[in-house]
Amino acid sequence: MLSKRIAIVGAGPAGLMAAEMLSQFSDQNYEIHVFEQKPSAARKFLMAGKTGLNISHAEAIEQFIQRYDHTAWLKPWVEQWDAQWIQNWMKGLGIDSYIGSSGRIFPVEMKAAPLLRAWLKRLAEQKVQFYYRHQILNLKKQTLEIQNLKDQCVFTQAFDAIILACGAVSWARLGSDGAWQQWLNTSEIEPFQASNAGVVRTWSKFMQPVFGQPLKRVEAWVDHAEKNQGDIVISHYGLESGLIYKQGRALRLLQKNTQRLQINLDLLPDQSSEQVIQKLQPSKKQSTNNIWRKAGLDAAKSNLIRELVDKSLWNNPEKLAQHIKHLKIELEGFRPIDEAISCAGGIKQQGLTEHLQLKSNPYVFCCGEMLDWDAPTGGYLLTACFATGRAAGQGVHHFLNVESIQKA
Repeated sequence: MLSKRIAIVGAGPAGLMAAEMLSQFSDQNYEIHVFEQKPSAARKFLMAGKTGLNISHAEAIEQFIQRYDHTAWLKPWVEQWDAQWIQNWMKGLGIDSYIGSSGRIFPVEMKAAPLLRAWLKRLAEQKVQFYYRHQILNLKKQTLEIQNLKDQCVFTQAFDAIILACGAVSWARLGSDGAWQQWLNTSEIEPFQASNAGVVRTWSKFMQPVFGQPLKRVEAWVDHAEKNQGDIVISHYGLESGLIYKQGRALRLLQKNTQRLQINLDLLPDQSSEQVIQKLQPSKKQSTNNIWRKAGLDAAKSNLIRELVDKSLWNNPEKLAQHIKHLKIELEGFRPIDEAISCAGGIKQQGLTEHLQLKSNPYVFCCGEMLDWDAPTGGYLLTACFATGRAAGQGVHHFLNVESIQKA
């Protein structure tokens, strides 16, 4: 049987999972070539795992799938390769996992490096070939123009199928530079926007003492969107945290509709307005600072109130309680997209077949963060990268076998 040559562009989680899927078809004599422009594989994956690799989430699949903006599109793949599948897959690589109190799933060792080493070892044993420091300069039909960055040599190679797993446009220094967009028609791509990124708010100098401090256990929401509880870090540029990331989609919708960007906070969500009013009652024996502190307002929350609420209301329990329970913070935008953990936007669903095959070029399949989907942090990003990588691998197998037979 003649071998069929498959190129995978990008050695991140999606590309590696596509390679693994294809390597399982041992009877097909596939030659799998993975091209990575960086000196090593999965650099963003390793970066994400430095403080603890959150690889998926154990919540019920009905809730899990709702975390994505294109739910119906991703649902079949995320359901097939769900959190339980990922834990079993890790176990097969010799990596035990556990479910944290928040439902997030981590390797027991917490780090990404041991998992990646085991994964690459298995792929090498399955005869997947890796070419590091190899940059793709151009793509035409089924031919790649490739530059070996070690000796600057440029050459072309044709393949029976090509999988693009190039990432989006955040953390470009780790490999996701978005250069692949020039190979496609702009009509096929939804413009990228920062996702899971900090938001910008210009503070006065009076906020400097609390830069880096958290607003602990607050509730946040945008307009009539879902309310979420958690912590928010006050940064020199604005606000940052997973709780802020969860509001990103609603904030981007406001931005798209040219509406004023605003986030709402309940600084004391565990207390009713009546309870807050009672605790704010003035006392001759206590200073305002002490009254606020005993009401549950630490330095970070107190400074934020002083920054945003008119001073004339500070000693008015009823009015101040209204702001504490519904503090409106106007924002100026998002941090630069290259700082974002992930991106919204990418190759549109309508530009792809059900097998993640480009309609404009049937030799090319796409997967991972370069597709037009978005999700918050919490394991959802990696889960979708794994799932779409495997789906693209399946799509190539279908193309090289079922479709080729039908054409013949």
